Amino acid sequence: MSTNLIKLTAIVCLVALSLSACGSSKTICNKTYDTYGAFSTDDEENPNIKYKVIAGNVVWSILLIETVIAPVYFIGFSLFEPVEARVPCSEFKNY
Repeated sequence: MSTNLIKLTAIVCLVALSLSACGSSKTICNKTYDTYGAFSTDDEENPNIKYKVIAGNVVWSILLIETVIAPVYFIGFSLFEPVEARVPCSEFKNY
């Protein structure tokens, strides 16, 4: 394989990775909740919201383990995404 083809493949993969988001924010009870991870502050996780692991970010972290930066971002800041409210909106506390 030529080095130009390898570079082109790497660039295409990086562009595809940067344009794909495995997790997303969600508006629940008129408030938008963001993804959070192991390095996020405690105030980002609301106990009234049900979260799920973002499988795509776990896969990308494993595939890109040698880059160090990708796993730190995916696991550190974007590991869980909001799914739904655990309790009715009328019972929400301000967090």
